[in-house]
Amino acid sequence: MNYLIIEGYKDAAEKFSEESGLHSTVDLGSIEERMQIRFAIQNGDIKAAIERVNDLNPDLLDTDPRLYFHLQQQQLIELIRQGKAEEALEFAQEELAPHGEEHPELLRELERTMALLAFDNVVSVSANSAGAHMSPLADLLGFAHRQKTANELNAALLAAHSQPKEPKLPALLQLLAWTQDQLDRKATYPRINNIIEAVLEEPGTTSAGTPAAAAATTAAATAGGSNISNSLSTTTTSRP
Repeated sequence: MNYLIIEGYKDAAEKFSEESGLHSTVDLGSIEERMQIRFAIQNGDIKAAIERVNDLNPDLLDTDPRLYFHLQQQQLIELIRQGKAEEALEFAQEELAPHGEEHPELLRELERTMALLAFDNVVSVSANSAGAHMSPLADLLGFAHRQKTANELNAALLAAHSQPKEPKLPALLQLLAWTQDQLDRKATYPRINNIIEAVLEEPGTTSAGTPAAAAATTAAATAGGSNISNSLSTTTTSRP
Protein backbone atom coordinates (compact mmCIF):
# COMPACT_ATOMS: atom_id res chain seq x y z
CA MET A 1 0.00 0.00 0.00
CA ASN A 2 2.83 2.36 0.91
CA TYR A 3 4.45 1.89 -2.51
CA LEU A 4 1.20 2.38 -4.42
CA ILE A 5 0.34 5.59 -2.57
CA ILE A 6 3.76 7.20 -2.89
CA GLU A 7 4.19 6.28 -6.55
CA GLY A 8 0.66 7.45 -7.33
CA TYR A 9 -1.10 4.26 -8.41
CA LYS A 10 -4.49 5.38 -7.13
CA ASP A 11 -6.61 2.70 -8.82
CA ALA A 12 -4.25 -0.06 -7.74
CA ALA A 13 -4.20 1.31 -4.16
CA GLU A 14 -7.99 1.35 -4.01
CA LYS A 15 -8.19 -2.19 -5.39
CA PHE A 16 -5.52 -3.42 -2.98
CA SER A 17 -7.34 -1.80 -0.05
CA GLU A 18 -10.61 -3.37 -1.12
CA GLU A 19 -9.23 -6.89 -1.58
CA SER A 20 -6.87 -6.95 1.41
CA GLY A 21 -9.09 -5.17 3.90
CA LEU A 22 -6.25 -2.79 4.72
CA HIS A 23 -7.12 0.87 5.02
CA SER A 24 -4.65 3.70 4.64
CA THR A 25 -4.62 6.79 6.84
CA VAL A 26 -3.91 8.77 3.67
CA ASP A 27 -6.80 10.16 1.66
CA LEU A 28 -6.54 8.21 -1.57
CA GLY A 29 -8.23 11.10 -3.35
CA SER A 30 -5.10 13.21 -2.72
CA ILE A 31 -3.15 10.85 -4.97
CA GLU A 32 -5.08 12.15 -7.97
CA GLU A 33 -4.00 15.72 -7.26
CA ARG A 34 -0.34 14.75 -7.05
CA MET A 35 -0.55 12.68 -10.21
CA GLN A 36 -2.13 15.50 -12.20
CA ILE A 37 0.87 17.62 -11.23
CA ARG A 38 3.26 14.82 -12.20
CA PHE A 39 1.55 14.28 -15.55
CA ALA A 40 1.76 18.02 -16.29
CA ILE A 41 5.53 17.97 -15.79
CA GLN A 42 5.94 14.76 -17.78
CA ASN A 43 4.09 16.45 -20.64
CA GLY A 44 6.26 19.57 -20.41
CA ASP A 45 3.50 21.82 -19.09
CA ILE A 46 5.49 23.30 -16.21
CA LYS A 47 3.33 26.40 -15.87
CA ALA A 48 0.24 24.27 -15.27
CA ALA A 49 2.14 22.16 -12.74
CA ILE A 50 3.22 25.24 -10.78
CA GLU A 51 -0.34 26.58 -10.77
CA ARG A 52 -1.64 23.26 -9.44
CA VAL A 53 1.05 23.19 -6.74
CA ASN A 54 0.14 26.70 -5.63
CA ASP A 55 -3.52 25.71 -5.43
CA LEU A 56 -2.69 22.58 -3.44
CA ASN A 57 0.00 24.05 -1.19
CA PRO A 58 0.56 27.82 -1.61
CA ASP A 59 3.61 27.91 0.67
CA LEU A 60 5.56 24.98 -0.74
CA LEU A 61 7.54 26.73 -3.47
CA ASP A 62 8.15 29.80 -1.32
CA THR A 63 9.82 27.68 1.35
CA ASP A 64 11.82 25.45 -1.02
CA PRO A 65 13.88 27.67 -3.37
CA ARG A 66 15.85 24.75 -4.82
CA LEU A 67 12.66 22.97 -5.86
CA TYR A 68 11.25 26.17 -7.36
CA PHE A 69 14.50 26.70 -9.25
CA HIS A 70 14.35 23.20 -10.71
CA LEU A 71 10.77 23.74 -11.86
CA GLN A 72 11.75 27.00 -13.54
CA GLN A 73 14.83 25.33 -14.98
CA GLN A 74 12.53 22.73 -16.53
CA GLN A 75 10.36 25.54 -17.92
CA LEU A 76 13.49 27.06 -19.49
CA ILE A 77 14.37 23.70 -21.02
CA GLU A 78 10.89 23.43 -22.52
CA LEU A 79 11.27 26.89 -24.11
CA ILE A 80 14.62 25.87 -25.60
CA ARG A 81 13.11 22.60 -26.81
CA GLN A 82 10.46 24.60 -28.65
CA GLY A 83 13.10 26.79 -30.29
CA LYS A 84 12.00 29.95 -28.47
CA ALA A 85 15.51 31.29 -27.91
CA GLU A 86 14.60 34.91 -27.22
CA GLU A 87 11.82 33.97 -24.83
CA ALA A 88 14.17 31.53 -23.12
CA LEU A 89 16.82 34.23 -22.61
CA GLU A 90 14.28 36.64 -21.21
CA PHE A 91 12.85 34.00 -18.90
CA ALA A 92 16.32 33.06 -17.64
CA GLN A 93 17.23 36.67 -16.91
CA GLU A 94 13.98 37.51 -15.13
CA GLU A 95 13.18 34.28 -13.31
CA LEU A 96 16.32 32.17 -12.92
CA ALA A 97 19.20 34.65 -12.65
CA PRO A 98 17.92 36.06 -9.31
CA HIS A 99 17.92 32.52 -7.88
CA GLY A 100 21.52 32.11 -8.97
CA GLU A 101 22.51 35.29 -7.18
CA GLU A 102 20.80 34.20 -3.96
CA HIS A 103 21.98 30.60 -4.22
CA PRO A 104 25.40 30.43 -5.96
CA GLU A 105 25.36 26.62 -5.85
CA LEU A 106 22.58 26.71 -8.48
CA LEU A 107 24.59 28.76 -10.98
CA ARG A 108 26.30 25.69 -12.45
CA GLU A 109 22.95 24.14 -13.30
CA LEU A 110 21.74 27.37 -14.86
CA GLU A 111 24.90 27.76 -16.93
CA ARG A 112 24.63 24.20 -18.19
CA THR A 113 21.01 24.71 -19.19
CA MET A 114 21.75 27.99 -20.97
CA ALA A 115 24.54 26.25 -22.87
CA LEU A 116 21.84 24.35 -24.78
CA LEU A 117 21.32 27.49 -26.83
CA ALA A 118 24.81 27.09 -28.30
CA PHE A 119 23.81 23.86 -30.08
CA ASP A 120 21.57 24.59 -33.04
CA ASN A 121 20.95 20.89 -33.69
CA VAL A 122 19.75 20.31 -30.12
CA VAL A 123 17.02 22.90 -30.17
CA SER A 124 14.97 20.90 -32.65
CA VAL A 125 15.83 17.49 -31.26
CA SER A 126 13.00 15.75 -29.44
CA ALA A 127 13.59 13.76 -26.28
CA ASN A 128 13.68 10.39 -28.03
CA SER A 129 15.07 11.25 -31.45
CA ALA A 130 18.11 9.53 -32.88
CA GLY A 131 19.98 12.83 -33.03
CA ALA A 132 19.82 13.48 -29.31
CA HIS A 133 23.40 12.26 -28.88
CA MET A 134 24.71 15.15 -31.00
CA SER A 135 25.06 17.38 -27.92
CA PRO A 136 26.69 16.49 -24.60
CA LEU A 137 23.85 18.44 -22.99
CA ALA A 138 21.02 16.64 -24.73
CA ASP A 139 20.18 14.67 -21.59
CA LEU A 140 18.51 17.85 -20.35
CA LEU A 141 16.01 17.48 -23.19
CA GLY A 142 15.21 13.86 -22.41
CA PHE A 143 12.09 12.54 -20.72
CA ALA A 144 14.26 11.33 -17.84
CA HIS A 145 14.98 14.93 -16.85
CA ARG A 146 11.26 15.70 -16.74
CA GLN A 147 10.79 12.60 -14.63
CA LYS A 148 13.55 13.69 -12.25
CA THR A 149 11.86 17.05 -11.75
CA ALA A 150 8.47 15.39 -11.27
CA ASN A 151 9.90 12.99 -8.68
CA GLU A 152 11.51 15.83 -6.72
CA LEU A 153 8.23 17.72 -6.62
CA ASN A 154 6.25 14.60 -5.70
CA ALA A 155 8.60 13.96 -2.76
CA ALA A 156 8.21 17.56 -1.59
CA LEU A 157 4.41 17.34 -1.73
CA LEU A 158 4.47 14.11 0.27
CA ALA A 159 6.81 15.59 2.89
CA ALA A 160 4.60 18.67 3.19
CA HIS A 161 1.73 16.38 4.18
CA SER A 162 3.91 14.40 6.63
CA GLN A 163 3.99 11.37 4.37
CA PRO A 164 7.07 9.27 3.55
CA LYS A 165 8.95 10.60 0.52
CA GLU A 166 10.28 7.21 -0.57
CA PRO A 167 8.39 3.91 -0.80
CA LYS A 168 9.56 1.06 1.41
CA LEU A 169 9.24 -1.60 -1.28
CA PRO A 170 12.46 -0.91 -3.24
CA ALA A 171 14.53 -1.05 -0.03
CA LEU A 172 12.82 -4.29 0.99
CA LEU A 173 13.55 -5.82 -2.43
CA GLN A 174 17.17 -4.79 -2.16
CA LEU A 175 17.32 -6.37 1.30
CA LEU A 176 15.76 -9.55 -0.08
CA ALA A 177 18.31 -9.70 -2.89
CA TRP A 178 21.23 -9.10 -0.53
CA THR A 179 19.97 -11.66 1.99
CA GLN A 180 19.50 -14.37 -0.62
CA ASP A 181 22.91 -13.62 -2.09
CA GLN A 182 24.50 -14.12 1.33
CA LEU A 183 22.55 -17.33 1.95
CA ASP A 184 23.45 -18.70 -1.50
CA ARG A 185 27.08 -18.78 -0.41
CA LYS A 186 26.39 -20.79 2.72
CA ALA A 187 23.36 -23.03 2.26
CA THR A 188 20.64 -24.38 0.03
CA TYR A 189 17.13 -23.22 0.89
CA PRO A 190 13.75 -22.41 -0.66
CA ARG A 191 14.27 -19.03 -2.34
CA ILE A 192 12.24 -16.45 -4.22
CA ASN A 193 13.41 -16.49 -7.82
CA ASN A 194 10.68 -14.29 -9.28
CA ILE A 195 9.84 -11.13 -7.33
CA ILE A 196 6.63 -10.62 -9.28
CA GLU A 197 5.18 -14.01 -8.35
CA ALA A 198 6.94 -14.08 -4.93
CA VAL A 199 6.76 -17.87 -4.67
CA LEU A 200 9.24 -19.87 -2.59
CA GLU A 201 10.91 -22.47 -4.82
CA GLU A 202 12.99 -25.46 -3.90
CA PRO A 203 16.76 -25.39 -4.54
CA GLY A 204 17.78 -25.94 -8.15
CA THR A 205 14.57 -24.57 -9.69
CA THR A 206 13.63 -21.17 -11.05
CA SER A 207 10.44 -19.63 -12.36
CA ALA A 208 11.91 -19.47 -15.83
CA GLY A 209 13.75 -22.77 -15.49
CA THR A 210 17.31 -21.44 -15.58
CA PRO A 211 19.79 -20.07 -13.05
CA ALA A 212 20.17 -17.03 -15.30
CA ALA A 213 16.54 -16.15 -14.68
CA ALA A 214 17.16 -16.12 -10.94
CA ALA A 215 20.21 -13.91 -11.41
CA ALA A 216 18.19 -11.51 -13.56
CA THR A 217 15.47 -11.36 -10.94
CA THR A 218 18.01 -10.60 -8.21
CA ALA A 219 19.47 -7.83 -10.36
CA ALA A 220 16.01 -6.36 -10.86
CA ALA A 221 15.38 -6.37 -7.12
CA THR A 222 18.73 -4.71 -6.49
CA ALA A 223 17.78 -1.98 -8.96
CA GLY A 224 14.93 -1.01 -6.69
CA GLY A 225 11.83 -2.88 -7.75
CA SER A 226 11.66 -1.67 -11.32
CA ASN A 227 9.96 -4.88 -12.42
CA ILE A 228 7.02 -4.26 -10.14
CA SER A 229 6.83 -0.62 -11.18
CA ASN A 230 6.83 -1.58 -14.85
CA SER A 231 4.20 -4.23 -14.24
CA LEU A 232 1.92 -1.70 -12.57
CA SER A 233 2.58 0.86 -15.30
CA THR A 234 1.33 -1.53 -17.98
CA THR A 235 -1.93 -2.01 -16.10
CA THR A 236 -2.48 1.61 -15.15
CA THR A 237 -4.18 3.88 -17.65
CA SER A 238 -2.00 6.89 -18.40
CA ARG A 239 -3.59 10.31 -18.17
CA PRO A 240 -2.95 13.25 -20.46
